[in-house]
Amino acid sequence: MSAARQLLPAGADFRAMTRSPRRDLLAGLTVAIVALPLALGFGVASGLGAEAGLVTAIVAGALAAVFGGSNLQVSGPTGAMTVVLLPIVAQHGPGGVLTVGLLAGLMLLALALLRAGRVMRYVPLPVVEGFTIGIALVIALQQVPGALGVPVPEGERVVAVAWRAVADFAGSPDWTAPGIALGVAVLMLAGGRLRPGVPFSVLAVAAAALLVELTPLDAAPIGDLPAGLPAPSLEFLELSAVGSLLAPAVAVAALAALESLLSATVADGMTTGQRHDPDRELFGQGVANLAAPLFGGVPATAAIARTAVNVRSGASSRLAALSHAVFLAVVVLAAAPLVSRIPLAALAGVLLATAVRMAELHTARLLARASKPDGAVLVLTCAATLALDLVQAVLIGIAVSGVLALRAVARQASIERVPAAPRAGNAPAEGDRSSVESVEHIAVYRLRGPLFFAAGDGFLRELAEVPRARVVIVRMSAVTVVDTTGATVFAGALRELRERGVTVLVSGVREEQRPVLEALGVLEEVRAAGGEFATAEFAWAAAAKLLRDEPVPPQPRNEQEAAVPAVPAVPAVPGADGADGADGAAERAEAVRGGELR
Repeated sequence: MSAARQLLPAGADFRAMTRSPRRDLLAGLTVAIVALPLALGFGVASGLGAEAGLVTAIVAGALAAVFGGSNLQVSGPTGAMTVVLLPIVAQHGPGGVLTVGLLAGLMLLALALLRAGRVMRYVPLPVVEGFTIGIALVIALQQVPGALGVPVPEGERVVAVAWRAVADFAGSPDWTAPGIALGVAVLMLAGGRLRPGVPFSVLAVAAAALLVELTPLDAAPIGDLPAGLPAPSLEFLELSAVGSLLAPAVAVAALAALESLLSATVADGMTTGQRHDPDRELFGQGVANLAAPLFGGVPATAAIARTAVNVRSGASSRLAALSHAVFLAVVVLAAAPLVSRIPLAALAGVLLATAVRMAELHTARLLARASKPDGAVLVLTCAATLALDLVQAVLIGIAVSGVLALRAVARQASIERVPAAPRAGNAPAEGDRSSVESVEHIAVYRLRGPLFFAAGDGFLRELAEVPRARVVIVRMSAVTVVDTTGATVFAGALRELRERGVTVLVSGVREEQRPVLEALGVLEEVRAAGGEFATAEFAWAAAAKLLRDEPVPPQPRNEQEAAVPAVPAVPAVPGADGADGADGAAERAEAVRGGELR
């Protein structure tokens, strides 16, 4: 209950609405003007008609504004959601959309209660950009039949449907619809560059409607719209089809979560002092998606374009998004007959222009130039969005990004053989032949980076090929991470060295790495031979003492010669575990605190 209460609107949210009501109301009106043609267009694109888009913008827009986690977010029907909904409408009709919307809303509420909002922040930027470009292409291809003025051919793959529409148009071309769609798109794109603050989408749609009314041009209109919101109903609910609709519901919920949290992050970046609550945002989208289908709408999500308009218009509280929904409701009540006469081709032009604006090719080029792997992920996600469904495309992009990230991290892992030269104070005296020979039979290796499953084999190969050495010192202070796979591989390498008669000394093991190494018995085997040291200097002193006390036998010149005899356990020296009692431990701790070389 405590977690649930934190997801509900607070008094501070409502008090914020009273601080700048005039500015928020003006911003809401501006967003409503921009949202009207988009809501109509996305309603038509979903397959349920323009009225479904308007209902979604009103109901979902109001509820998400009140219950969501962002003060500036504007929700409603979006192009990405229509891509998911189109095959559902084709197979199950309005009942399928209602069922999917209710299931998706429940899933979003569950995600909010489980505090899953923060997890969605870890989607890589190349995946987001590739997904966005893919969505833009899908939206553009979906508009081909409407822009050409031909009936929508049957099929689920947008590329095939668009191709069939072009073939139908070529059989009996009529340039009225293409001219209207192209004119609206050009006016929106060109006007938006020259005067970004002017709502050219509304002007372009109004001009197209006026042109059709005053000339003999024949263009199919939107059709009748209801003069008000329908009453909520469960009449079309398909309980018998819940099993088959579960996967589409997961796709809708995942898309609503992803797009909404991405939009909220964009809104935060456009302002100062505004930070959204990701879990509350999921909760608000869940409530909106539970309610909108009950009124005949479609599942909704936050809309990046409308949110950006809201921020640029000076919105400072939830009142702006809430008033946007109220203004749209007024349009439905007062101007439904006029809106119903808008040509479908004009809405196709609006969505074509929207698709062009969505595809930020400049950002994609920058990503591709900065990193070839990121460019590959972007292209792969975009292609998967076209060929597969949207959730599969995102999952593929995330999976490939994860593999490439592991590959990059694994490349940071290295093993380096450093010169076997002791620090000052331990250097062999001039003319001390035994000490010089000892140096020649000590190999010092420094491990760097992560010792984990993606990089462990490299350590094993390097350590297993130590030439001539009687004693190997492994310095681990530069190891960043150790997992069970890396620890197991490391233990195998040390065991192989000991079986060849090589004494292994380990120095600089970090405290955070000890639990894994101790759990697998790696340090226990090293300590049994007195081979763990706090610093590389202590390990060197032990190795040098060992080889000075025991003469170095001749090394084998070939495989037929006798193997090197095993070296006994290292005698206790200051700094070794258990050596010199408390004094040795104190000396080792002091060396660690003093920043001794590990």
